[in-house]
Amino acid sequence: MDTPKGSEAVEFIVKYRQDYYDLSEFMHKHPGGINTLKGLNQADMTARFMKAPPHSDAAMYLMKEYKVKSEDPRVPAAKARHQARRIDNGQDSQQQPREPEDKNNNQFDESMEHLVDWSKAMLPQIANITKCYDEWVHKPVDRPLRLFGPWYLEMLTKTPWWLVPTFWIPVIIRCAWEDIYSSWQDKSQLACLTGYFFFGVLLWTFLEYTLHRWVFHIKLKSNSGPWICTFHFMIHGLHHKVPFDAMRLVFPPVPGAILAMLIYTPLSFFLIQPRVVLSGALAGYLCYDMMHYYLHYGNPSFSHMVHMKRYHYQHHFTHQDLGYGISSPLWDVVFKTRIHLRKLKYQLRWS
Repeated sequence: MDTPKGSEAVEFIVKYRQDYYDLSEFMHKHPGGINTLKGLNQADMTARFMKAPPHSDAAMYLMKEYKVKSEDPRVPAAKARHQARRIDNGQDSQQQPREPEDKNNNQFDESMEHLVDWSKAMLPQIANITKCYDEWVHKPVDRPLRLFGPWYLEMLTKTPWWLVPTFWIPVIIRCAWEDIYSSWQDKSQLACLTGYFFFGVLLWTFLEYTLHRWVFHIKLKSNSGPWICTFHFMIHGLHHKVPFDAMRLVFPPVPGAILAMLIYTPLSFFLIQPRVVLSGALAGYLCYDMMHYYLHYGNPSFSHMVHMKRYHYQHHFTHQDLGYGISSPLWDVVFKTRIHLRKLKYQLRWS
């Protein structure tokens, strides 16, 4: 499992129009991969940016996170290196033709971050911004977020990726072990149990889609009450606001176990071999959570995983009302919420 990069990142300064941006913390998070930025260090990226497919409003909003202030000592140094680079390439930096107007990426959204205090716990502040919450939460930033004030509550909201398999693998084995062990000598019974297990996996993919679409992305309006906005932010909104928070990409085991029991208990009265089905559903969930982390911080080379990473990033930054499948696009196809990705001319890389 790849780990987040950033603390060891080298300086990567680019110019866009008249401003400078330090993308060193963003390179390995870029939805288009690091090869999209190839050759742009200490260079003007305006022309390439305009030729690229139009960036979404969310992407343009995120870009402001990396803007270098004019008083930053890196700005004059970057200007000097940029000018020297143009001269070395035989270009007169003082007599460059005027850049064509960028009709798709010419405007930055007005910042909404003044609505909250990022130095304080965020959850109590959501009730104060309900009228514009839905717009604010879908404008991503790349900064630390504190959800609760008390440290003991805040600690419960952060989960390293390895804790999820450590907790759930023994549970998955325990759920199915007794039934499988007792049927080990009966091949037909064992085949049935295997079928129930994979039915549980399929059931999870449907629950994943259902929860993501109709619970995590519940439709919010300007008159939505503070309780529903706060609840939405706590369960999923914060992930869209700070999509690169590595400690909040997997679901904490304790609330995950509570949610599993709430779903399993009523279903157990109707299912055949409910414990084996539960084992399969939990295995499906485990694959989903690990895959979700990998889609954000991994460097996939297998074509399907590259596709799913692009697919999930499109959900985050362009089509928040589409692409609800994370481990599989199956139910997006069934319910016609699939995101159609453009074909690439080259293989994307993230490291």
